[in-house]
Parts: sequence; C-alpha cells; structure tokens
Amino acid sequence: MKLSFKKFLVGFVFFFFIFNIEGNAKNPPESFADLAEKLMPSVVNISTTQTIKTQSSPFPFQFPPGSPFEDMFKEFGAPQERKSAALGSGFIIDEKGIVVTNNHVIQDAEDIIIRINDDREFKAKVIGADPLSDIAVLQLETNEKFVPVKFGNSDKARIGDWVIAIGNPFGLGGTVTSGIISARNRALGLSRYEDYIQTDASINSGNSGGPLFDMNGDVIGINTAILGRSGSIGIGFAIPSNSAKVVIDQLIEFGETKRGWLGVRIQDVTKEIAEVENLDEPRGALVASVAQNS
Repeated sequence: MKLSFKKFLVGFVFFFFIFNIEGNAKNPPESFADLAEKLMPSVVNISTTQTIKTQSSPFPFQFPPGSPFEDMFKEFGAPQERKSAALGSGFIIDEKGIVVTNNHVIQDAEDIIIRINDDREFKAKVIGADPLSDIAVLQLETNEKFVPVKFGNSDKARIGDWVIAIGNPFGLGGTVTSGIISARNRALGLSRYEDYIQTDASINSGNSGGPLFDMNGDVIGINTAILGRSGSIGIGFAIPSNSAKVVIDQLIEFGETKRGWLGVRIQDVTKEIAEVENLDEPRGALVASVAQNS
C-alpha cells in the first residue's frame, strides 16, 4: 500500500507540474486578422519630395581628389536641380491628425504627403523633429477626425512576446508582418540615444517610422532600422515607446526637445589612467574639463 501511495503521489505532483506549465504558457495567436483590421486605419504612408542641387562639370573628365584644379574649375560648372522622392511610414496618435514617424523619413523634405488606409491624402507640416533620437511629429493639414492608437509600456515587453508591424515597405502600404521580440537594449551606433527593441517581424525599406504593436494593439516601438542592405533578414530594430513618448511630448509642446546638460567633459578611465590615479582597477569616469560658467 505504501509503494502504491508513493507512486500516486509522484504521479499527482508530475501531473500538477505539467498542467501548471501549460496553463501559464501563452499559445500563439490563431490569427492576427482582427487586430490588424482594427489598427490599419491608424497607420499612414508617408511620401516626401526634396530638391537636390548638384554642380555639373563642363569637362568630360574629372580632376583627382585634392587636385588644385578641382576648386579652380568648379565654378565653371552649371548648377543643376533634381527632385528626389522618399517613402516611409507613420501612425496617428491624436484624433486631430498628429502623426509620429522617424526624423530621417522627413528630414529636408519640401513637401510631405500622408496617405491614410482608405486612400485619402493630406499634406502635413512638421511640428517638431529630433535628429538625435530620430523622431519627428507631424500635423495633418485638415480638420477631419482620425482614429488614433495609444502607446503601451515598452518596459513590460519581454523577449519572446508576439508583435506585429504595419507599414509601407517599398511603397506597399498597409503591409502587416508578425514576429517576436528577439532582444532588448540594442545599440547600433545610428543615433546618439539608442536602446532598441530587436524583432524578427519583417521590416524593410519604407517601414521606417511605422508602429510595432503588442497583442493588445498598443504601440511599444517605432520601427527605425534593419540589418541587411538587400532587405529584411529577420533583424529589425524599433525605438521603445517609453523613451519615444518623452521626446514626442516635448516636440508637441515646445517644437523641440529639452534635455539636461552636465557642464563637464568626461572620458572612460583606461588602465593607464587608473595607474596614474592610483586606482585598484579601471572604473568610473574621469572629468577631463569643466565648461566655463557651468
């Protein structure tokens, strides 16, 4: 009787453990269709144009770089202008038509045209842009009302969570892709302030500025970069919504960002500096200079 009771007890504990794991695990969604249909009206396609000026040479040859003749004969060239177009994505965060996108999508643009999911088109003006975080805020030039999306808490987004991206890759507006959060706290050296969310949801050229949604339909990231020049290889990066929202709120209120500034110049403590300063190991930061009147 004692042996059979032990077997029963072990079996019960094993069954409870397995049941508990299966109960806590999140099954993959059967479909993203309902979520995509709900979010699509809030995602926009952005097209911009700008004039690029070039100096054409009257000579059928070019002087070597650094040649004294290069500057001498440069003024003989005739200035030429050409129109350049670019595509990107964005999303509406206010019913009055406030749109968030990447700064590099609209930088130096002369005209900004925004197309909504139902193929309506509107001109837009820049409320504010921050190149350091690669975020821009636009205002649609219309009195119509729109369907906004809201920001989620990107700090709660976990590696392995399901996400979907909606955007305008290669001009194919309304494209929906899905994947998971692959990593957190990535830095690529593209801008000064980086803390990217990495995802394997397919992101391509034209997705820049588009939203990365969680399964609640909240924006947890702004798609901004990919690895791979030929297209998506399953490694895309998004600006976390929590850090983006701080910049966005300032751009809406002030038209610019207001960051704290410490009036000192610092540098890493190297092994050599540590020895000179009699430190037991290279640690901390060295104040190299103090700004005047700071």
